[in-house]
Order: sequence, then structure tokens, then C-alpha cells
Amino acid sequence: MTSLTEQTIAVNGIQLNVHSCGPEHGQPIWLLHGFPECWYSWREQMPALAAAGFRVFAPQMRGYGASGAPADISDYDLLTLCGDIQQAMDHFGHTQVVMVGHDWGAVVAWHLALLEPERVSRLVTMSVPFAGRARRPVIDIMRELYADRFNYILYFQTPGVAEQELNADIERTLRLFMQDQDVFLQHKPADARLLDGVGSPGALPHWCRQEDLDVYVQTFAEHGFRGPLNWYRNFERNWQRTEHLAGRQVLQPTLFLIGDRDPVGVFEAHTLKRMPESVPNLEQHVLANCGHWIQNEQAAQVNERLLDFLGRP
Repeated sequence: MTSLTEQTIAVNGIQLNVHSCGPEHGQPIWLLHGFPECWYSWREQMPALAAAGFRVFAPQMRGYGASGAPADISDYDLLTLCGDIQQAMDHFGHTQVVMVGHDWGAVVAWHLALLEPERVSRLVTMSVPFAGRARRPVIDIMRELYADRFNYILYFQTPGVAEQELNADIERTLRLFMQDQDVFLQHKPADARLLDGVGSPGALPHWCRQEDLDVYVQTFAEHGFRGPLNWYRNFERNWQRTEHLAGRQVLQPTLFLIGDRDPVGVFEAHTLKRMPESVPNLEQHVLANCGHWIQNEQAAQVNERLLDFLGRP
């Protein structure tokens, strides 16, 4: 990572912080992180991709770290998030790219593949499958299903509430998230807070050293959790603004990776099963002994799958 370049560019009404590495004229590949992550979440993939000849771009997504974090919730809808990356590709003169995304970054990557069928030549997504546009906003369905029990996405909906809890001790919050993704799937009353009853964090997992965690902590020290949480507050707006994408297939060659211990695999089981109908050129792999933080938990497996997929004609 010694050859990393960091720069901040003006796109879509914000300043976007971007880290890059690899041969100057290599094929561009974009790595989009999710929640609660940062560009550094790709620390294990960036050197491997650069060594394979790719020019690697890892942005700090809107609301995170050194990138802009507007106050309005509406500034974090899905098409706006896609617009950040579209304008960044314009800035760098990219006419054909590989797009990679994890978690919320995967959601953005899926939609960039729909919006940019010529420019996005291949797609790699991790943890979050392609669901397409539902018949009504997903948040309405969640409110019905979780009327009397806790759901972290519903908990995130009220501005200020989750921020106050998560910002109170950023390092503790991130330690809990990194060591136990089940913190998001607790069975408790609907009026509980996310970290109620969780207790003190234990030792960091093997894939996250203290110096790694320090980068995440510094990222959230910039703006707190408000911007990242605003991504979750646009389900209805996303549904309204993506009507023109309803029924479209993702036609690019696509690699999808998920861990066998990833909770997303449980509550998105139906979506995973039906995904080939919407993504006809799909290759899927379930990584063993792996939770949600896939690109770090099983970095060697992820890199092997990535390089194999990207090395094909």
C-alpha cells in the first residue's frame, strides 16, 4: 500500500475523497464500501488488484470520513449515491470499468450496472444480493413484519436517535460491530436501542488489528454516524426515484460472494434463490467460515475468486 495516492475531487455537489493505486494506465476497478466501513475496508484487495495490473479506486463514500456529509436526508438517496461515482468516473475519464461493492456498496454497484450498461463491463458484489424494485417500498414491509419486535433498520429511521447512541463511544460501537455482526439481529422489544444488553466488547477478531480499527474510528470521528445512517432513511425515496429501472436485468458478467455465516444469507434467502432470474450471467460462491465482513475475514479466498473472475476473457 506504499504507492497509494489520495485525492479529493468535486463531484455531485460534494467533495469525494478517493484512494487509488496500481499502474496508471491499468484497467480501472472501483471498490465501494458499505456500512459501517470505509475505503480501508479494501486494504487486502487493493495491493492484489494493483499487482494484477488494475488501476484501483477506493472512494470514501458520501457521509464518511474526509468525503462530504450533507445534512439533508434526501442527499443520500440511491441515485444520488450512484451519481457520486458516475461523476467520479467522468472526472478520471473512465469509459469502461469493473465495479465491486460490499454491503451498501453492493447496492450502489448493482444500480450502477443498470444505469451504466456500457461503462460497467463486469460486476462483483458481496453480501447483498440484487433484489430489483419491489412493488412497494421495502420499509413499509419491514414495518409490518416487525411491528412488535426490534429491527435495526427501523431503529435507524428516526433522525438523531441512533446517532446519539452510536456516537457516544465510537470505538466501542465499532468494536461491537466488527466482532459480532449478530448485534444487528437481536431478538428484543421494538422500542429497544441497538446496543441495549450487548455488554462490553471482547477481543478484536483476527482480521482486524488495533491499527486497522483506528482507521475506522478516525473515519467516524470526522462526521459521526449521521451521514451513513441517512443511507437507511431513503427506502421510500429510492423506490420512488427508481421506477424507470423496474424489471431491468443486470446483464454484465457478475460474481457474487457471501459468507456462510453472514446473517444476510438468512433474511435474504428468497432473494438469493431468485437472483439468477434478474442476473442471467451470474456466478455465485459461498465462502466457508465467513461472516459479513467478507473481504477482510476471508481475504485470501476473496482475492482468489476476484482475480480468477477478472482474469477470464
